[in-house]
Amino acid sequence: QVQLVESGGGLVQPGGSLRLSCAASGTIFSINRMGWYRQASGKQRELVAAITSGGSTTYGDSVKGRFTISRDNAKNTVYLQMNSLKPDDTAVYYCNADALRRSWDKQYNYWGQGTQVTVSS
Repeated sequence: QVQLVESGGGLVQPGGSLRLSCAASGTIFSINRMGWYRQASGKQRELVAAITSGGSTTYGDSVKGRFTISRDNAKNTVYLQMNSLKPDDTAVYYCNADALRRSWDKQYNYWGQGTQVTVSS
């Protein structure tokens, strides 16, 4: 099994910054795509940002230019640097990863438990 554990959420004022981290642990052969999704109250879960093992990135339109995703492959960890935060960024942020537990295994998709980010004055 692969576990994803997020950290770094909290309360921040509009215009502020936060950095989220997500560490993958367990039986891991390789991790391809890692990403962050978010779900605000009453809304569908949406992609925030994703990054491949080679470093290619994808961002949701609402966060382009404000958020930066990065990863440390040696630590199986993905980060999300969030700047210029807005109240609309308030949501539970979930880590997501496509991982192989063994070289001969199929790829599975995993989710973290989520971390709350609240942007409010």
